[in-house]
Parts: sequence; C-alpha cells; structure tokens
Amino acid sequence: MSNNRLKGGEFLVKDLTWENIFTPEDFSEEQKMMLESAKEFIDREVWPKKHQIEKKDYALIEDLMKKLGELGFLGISVPEEYGGLGMGFVTTMLVCDYISGATGSLATAYGAHTGIGTMPITLYGTEEQKKKYLPKLATGEWFASYCLTEPEAGSDANSGKTKAVLTEDGKHYKITGQKMWITNAGFAELFIVFARIEDDKNITAFIVEKSQAGDGFSLGEEEDKLGIVSSSTRQVFFNEVLVPVENMLGERNGGFKIAMNALNVGRIKLGAACLDAQRRIVSNAINYSSERKQFGVSINTFGAIQEKLADMAVATFASEAGAYRAAKDIEEAIAENVSNGMPHNEAELKGIEEYAIEASILKVWISDMAQISADKGIQIYGGMGYSKEMPMEAAWRDARISRIYEGTNEINSLLSVSMLVKRAFQGRVDLMTPAMNVANELMSIPSFDVPDYTELFAQEKEILTNLKKAFFMVAGAALQKFGADLEKHQQLILRASSILIEIYMAESTILRAEKISKSNSEENAAVSIKFAKLQLFDSVEVIKKNAIAGIISFTEGDEQRMMLSGLRRFTRYNDFPNVVQLKTEVAEFLIKENKYSF
Repeated sequence: MSNNRLKGGEFLVKDLTWENIFTPEDFSEEQKMMLESAKEFIDREVWPKKHQIEKKDYALIEDLMKKLGELGFLGISVPEEYGGLGMGFVTTMLVCDYISGATGSLATAYGAHTGIGTMPITLYGTEEQKKKYLPKLATGEWFASYCLTEPEAGSDANSGKTKAVLTEDGKHYKITGQKMWITNAGFAELFIVFARIEDDKNITAFIVEKSQAGDGFSLGEEEDKLGIVSSSTRQVFFNEVLVPVENMLGERNGGFKIAMNALNVGRIKLGAACLDAQRRIVSNAINYSSERKQFGVSINTFGAIQEKLADMAVATFASEAGAYRAAKDIEEAIAENVSNGMPHNEAELKGIEEYAIEASILKVWISDMAQISADKGIQIYGGMGYSKEMPMEAAWRDARISRIYEGTNEINSLLSVSMLVKRAFQGRVDLMTPAMNVANELMSIPSFDVPDYTELFAQEKEILTNLKKAFFMVAGAALQKFGADLEKHQQLILRASSILIEIYMAESTILRAEKISKSNSEENAAVSIKFAKLQLFDSVEVIKKNAIAGIISFTEGDEQRMMLSGLRRFTRYNDFPNVVQLKTEVAEFLIKENKYSF
C-alpha cells in the first residue's frame, strides 16, 4: 500500500482505487483478537454497570482503568522497551474504538490517559523520562492527566497565564496558575502541565508528579456535567509548585508544538472513540424497534422508523470507512519514515502531522454523526428514550462533549481548510492546477452525452470527481478574491470545510463498499453498495447547500450566475438513486440481522 499511499490532503487532487484503501474488513487475525478481547471486557465489566456509571461513580471508572492496565490495554501504543505492547497505529485505533463504546465516562478517561496523557512523553520525552514514567503509565500503576485549558485559554491554547519561574539555584521551576476541565484529575499521579517561562512567545510543557508537588498543588471539586458524569473532571491549582528542571518536557518554548501534535493524535482517536458508541446505538435501536409494538405490529415495520435505522447505519459504516482509511495511512507514513532512518518517535510525529487535515475531518464528521445517531435513537425509543432506564439518554448526553473537546468542531473545520491552503503555498499539495482547470471548464460548453454507467460505482465516481471540482470552484475563487484575508471570513471557510469533509467521507464509503463487493459475501456486498449510494446522495445535498451559500456570499452578477451554473453541473445526477427504496432495503437487512453487523 505504501507505494500508492496518498499524502495528507491529496485525496482532493488524486484518485484512489479500492485496492489501496484499508478497511475494517482488512483487520489481521491479531487485530481481530484484540478487537474481541476489548469487546469482551466491555460487555462483561462495563455494559452491565451502566446505571452505576451514570450515578457519578468515579471510583468505578478508576477501578476499570486499573483492570485495563492489567490487561495491557493502556500500553497498546507504548514501545515494548518501556513496558508497552508497541502495536501499530491501526491497532491502537481499534482498541480505542472498542474500549470506548459502552460509556463516555470510561472512553474519556481512557483517551485522556493513553492519548494526551501518555503520548507527549512517548513522543517528546528524554530517554530518562521515558524509562521513569512510561512503564508505570502502560500498566496502570499511575494514571496521567493533561493540563492545558485555563479560564481564559480554551481554543486559544497558547494564551495561557500559568507561569513557570526558575529558582535561584537553577534546580527547579516554580509553577503557578489555574487549569480547568482537567480529565482524570481526581485519580491521576502524573500531570502534563503547560506554563510560560518569563515572557516567552510560546508555552513550555512540564511533567508534574502529584505526590512530589507538595501543598502548592490542589484540586477543585468534581464538575457537575451534562454527560460523561463519572469521568473525573476538576480544576487544578498550582501555587509555586516546585518541579525539577529535568521534568521539562521537550524544549523551552516548545509546549505549543507539543500541545498541537498531541491534539492531532487526540482528534483522530476521538473519532475512533465514537465508533462503537454508534454501533451500539444502532443495534439497541434495532432491538427496541423489533420488540416495541404499536397498532398491533413492531414499530420497525413503519417507514419513518426504518428511515432512521438506515440513516444511523449509513453514518456508522461511513465513519468506520474514513477512520480506518486514515489510520492505515498514518501507520504507513510512520513505517516509511522509520525505513528512511528516522527515530521512531520522530517518525510517528511526522506521520501523524502528515494527516492532520484528515484527523480534523474525522473528528468533526464522526462526532457530529454520533450525536445525530443518538438523537435518532431517542426518537425511536419515543418516551422511553427520555428515561434514564434506557441506554439512549446517556448515549446522547455523552456524545455531546465529543463536538467540543480536542478542539471544537468549528475550530477543526476552520483548521482543515487553513492547513490545506498552507500546504498549497508550501508546494506540498498542488491546488492551483486543478483550480485553474475548473475555472477553464466553467467557460466551456458542457457535454450532453449520456454516459455509460454499467460498471459498479461509475456514476458515483464521476460525481465524486465533480464534487472535488465544486470545492476548487468555491475555495479557489474565494482565495483569489480575499487572499491572506480569507481567514477573516469564517462563515465562508466553514462552507468550504463542509464540502471538503463530505468529499472525504463519501469517497471513503464508496471505496470501502467497492472493496467489500470484490471480496465479501454477496449479501454484505449488496447492502454496502446501498450504504455508499445513500451516503453520496446525502453528501451531494450537503455540498450543494454549502456551496450555494458560499458562492452567494462573495460573488454577484455574471460571476455568480456562472458559478451557480457550474455547481448545478458538478452536483448533477444523470440517474438518481431511489433513496426511499434503498433505505427500506437497508432497514430490512438490519432488522433481519437484529444488529449493526459490519
């Protein structure tokens, strides 16, 4: 696959075939064993205790984390020489996926510990720091927390006011400041803390051990939250806490870089953490709709319910497709960097950074879909969905935070476009050539030939190509008009981002379905094709809506008419799918399986 791997952002300008996309159907036997092990733990230890978890049982989450440590799940991505399992990026995504499905409280604790808590030391720590801390974190002897957010520093992470002052003897830094919304704070021993030294431009990262912090270290009360109620979330206060100089993580002024790279990992892992939650939402909704009788029949016989089941399953299938496509790309990039002589930690940093655009896309789309699926799930349950006795109420509340942490979805949407533009200016992705080609095409007379769609997904791939043209038309014209001032037009960028996101997710879904159709059972192939057709139809509608709003916002007269005409060309179906029939057939498949079975 590495010879055909697209670089980050290149999905817009280069075509990929089904042979060169990784999907969940490609899991190795070892990965399937890890999947089953994680799922078995959740089904045995967590799912039966959901009611207890929804009553702010912080001790239970800590106990479950200890058990995960004993089973090795906390050290999946920690190198073997430091007590971990040293597994590849796809496997770390897979474990994060299946550990996170039952409850957001455990998902958040697990993600904070293994991701933003442990990864900064793995990637930036000195050899001494790695040897000292990683074995404890990999086994669950210690738990980690990540202290970045402050009352006045949320999305603007580098504006934190926490200070680090070097002592006169030069042996310690005295850290003073306040951090808030700190996950795992109630039971963590190790804290990754970001503070500013003197008047440095950027913050610096430090490793703080709670047991060594003294009286200057204190915690606020547990936050009373909408969801993830048993995830420990507290304020952390530092009052001249002494931290040895050797506990600086990375280099001085380098904390912002560490924070951003940790969030790149966190974003794609957060997408993974929403996947099994989506599967369980769909499966529970199918089960309930089969059992619930109204007017003498199961409610899953009603078209309104069937449409919701189909929508939820399509979103889940697409989410899986995008997440594991990107995960394998990252894994391949890391391996390629290592083969070129790069140290593994640097190779991992570069590999993850390469796909930062895709990480933001996945964070936004999957977290949105998880929330929407939970909402549809409540609606299927009806009045019972509003009851805490049923799983949907907690699923909806837990899903809501996913659109906020690891960078809000708005921030990530803006980032996806700004990073793409930046790479274009750096010469890493050629956006200018296709943008110029689209501009020329708008001036040409469109073809009225009736195309041949006998080959599987022939029309869908043609539409995908045209959707990419729509992005270049809107984003190219906007960039030409506003130049560097484009960043001031956030609503316009958000429209462009929506187009970008839908293209990646629709393409991932179509390629996964095509791969299944070439190598899987006839029934699975048939329903996956329906998933792909439905996802593309939805993506076209989202893209059309956002492109129209974007075009009208900065054009007028002949230019506007020409671009709107081009948009109609680029979003045109020659042969519309029968969406109602497809959704009915997908729902019938789900009802027969009585679960989401992919």
